[in-house]
Amino acid sequence: METCCPTASVGAFVPDFEMETYEPTHGDFGKVSLADIKKSGKWTILVFYPADFTFVCPTELADLADQQARLAELGAQVIAVSTDTKFAHMVWRNTEGLMKNVKYTLAADPTGTVSRLFGVYDKATGLALRGTFIINPEGKLVSSEVNFYNVGRNAEELVRKMEANVHLMANPSEACPAKWTPGAKTLKPGKDIVGNVASVLS
Repeated sequence: METCCPTASVGAFVPDFEMETYEPTHGDFGKVSLADIKKSGKWTILVFYPADFTFVCPTELADLADQQARLAELGAQVIAVSTDTKFAHMVWRNTEGLMKNVKYTLAADPTGTVSRLFGVYDKATGLALRGTFIINPEGKLVSSEVNFYNVGRNAEELVRKMEANVHLMANPSEACPAKWTPGAKTLKPGKDIVGNVASVLS
């Protein structure tokens, strides 16, 4: 398997992109761009998946749909992306039972342009790997996760990552330890806690 080198990297600003979409909330086609999402002040969550009408994919997107309200409360716009067309998205959304609760945007990347941008495009198959990316309202990529074709993701962990990133944007001098959730202790990196993290978190 050979993937393309990404031009988007964690900690850097993401180049603008635009994709055609199927919008389940009103049953029509549209377009989505990073520039417009940034103007709205929202976070962007991109969830790449290999293909419509496959097997693990609808289980992931159904799981994501279960967490959509929580992600929206955190100020995020969720966009699921594959290299299928917007027409395939429409038919799949309206025929696969697991997709019935999907209300977020389904974006089409048939040329693989955006998949290449994030380094998830598989040249051998023309499909995207299972990549999840969080972009903050300023357009900076703050989180990246990529799985192979046969391993599904956990949307609850995506919510936890979003909660942590929202907290850190408001509190940039802090850091979130493993398994951090809202209300738990954070860390303030500095010489005073070097070799003493256990006591800080106890």
